[in-house]
Amino acid sequence: MFKRGVITDEISQDFKTAVGLALKYGLDGVEIRSVWEKGPHELDGDDFGKIKNILAGTGLKVSGISAPFFKCSHDNPEEIRQHIGILENCMQLAQALGTNLIRGFTFWKKGSFEENLDCIVERFNEPVKLLEKEGMTLALEFDPSVFASNACKLAKVIKKINSKYVKGLWDPGNDIYDSDGEIPYPDGYNIILPHMVHVHLKDAARQADGKINGVPIGEGDVDYKGQFKALIGGGYNGYVVLETHYRPKYEISEALLALPKGSAFSHNGYEATEECLVKWGKLMAELR
Repeated sequence: MFKRGVITDEISQDFKTAVGLALKYGLDGVEIRSVWEKGPHELDGDDFGKIKNILAGTGLKVSGISAPFFKCSHDNPEEIRQHIGILENCMQLAQALGTNLIRGFTFWKKGSFEENLDCIVERFNEPVKLLEKEGMTLALEFDPSVFASNACKLAKVIKKINSKYVKGLWDPGNDIYDSDGEIPYPDGYNIILPHMVHVHLKDAARQADGKINGVPIGEGDVDYKGQFKALIGGGYNGYVVLETHYRPKYEISEALLALPKGSAFSHNGYEATEECLVKWGKLMAELR
C-alpha cells in the first residue's frame, strides 16, 4: 500500500500548522516546498533544525523536497548556473531531513519540444554527477509550463538521460492542462509507470469555455478511482502526496501556479487541503 503525504505550503506557511493537519488525517509524511516565506533552497541550518524539532515524535517522515529546479530558461547559462546552486542547496536540505528525493523540471517551454530535446537532456549532465555523488534521486515532473508537458514527453527525456538517479514524478492532475490532450489514467500513467518513483495528487476540470479550474480531489476529470486501484494493484509502496492546487472562493494566479511560494500561494490552503483530504479518504473507503 502506498504512503500518504501532503505538500505543507498547500496548507500554510507555518510548518507547525501544516504538520498538525497532516497528523489529524493520519498521513505518513510531509513534503517541503515553501516554509516561513522561503523556498526550499533558501532555508538555512536554523530552519533545518526547526523543521526537525517540529517533526520529532510525530512519526511523520519527509517524503521529498519539491524544488523549483530547472524551472528556468534552457538557453540562459546564468540561470542554469543558479539552478545548479538550487539543486545543491536542496540536496543539503534533503540530507538533513532524511530524504533522498528532490523534484525537478525540464525548463520553461520555449519552442518545439522535439527540436530542443537533445539540448534539454545535455543540460542534465552536471546535475546527474551531483546526484550520483550523493546518492540522491531527481524526480522529474511534467507541467504545462515546461518542455515536458505530459507523460509521453517526460518519458522521452528520462530515457535519453538514462540515469538511475533520474526518475519520473507522476501527477495525473497536470495532464488535464496538457495541450496535447493526453488522458491521465490509464494512458499517461501506463507511459510513466516504468520510470515512476513518486506521485503527486491534484484534480482539475475543463470548463465549457475551455478554461481549466482546480477542484477538490475526485470532482475533476481525473479517474482517481481507477488510478488508486492501479497503484494498489500494482504494489506501489512509495508516497502519494497531495498537492491541492485548489482554493475555495479564491483563484491562484498563473504566476503562483508556475512557481508556488509564500503566503499569497498558501492563502485559504488549510480549508482547501482539509476538504481534499476528506474526499481522498472517502474515495479510498469506496475501494475497500
